[in-house]
Amino acid sequence: MHDTSEAVTTMVITLSSPPQTPRIPTQRACPHRPPCPSATAPDHDAARCVASHPEQGWSLLCNGVVCFEDTGELLPDGRTVAPHRPTDSAAR
Repeated sequence: MHDTSEAVTTMVITLSSPPQTPRIPTQRACPHRPPCPSATAPDHDAARCVASHPEQGWSLLCNGVVCFEDTGELLPDGRTVAPHRPTDSAAR
């Protein structure tokens, strides 16, 4: 007699990786004097513009921050800064 049952072997491999914390990418040394503020500094939007695309509404700063024409910002680690026009509170 032949055994008609098939032996089925299932192997489950679970790959787990530790949760990753967003981090600001390693920044090249700023060539400007005085050096531009880092992306984590309170005055990060004072860094020099290294690429400007006004037709698309954004500019790239030396510290990796992307500034949008509505004053919103995208930080190098993926966080966002909501638009913050200084005239918004004065208009009331």
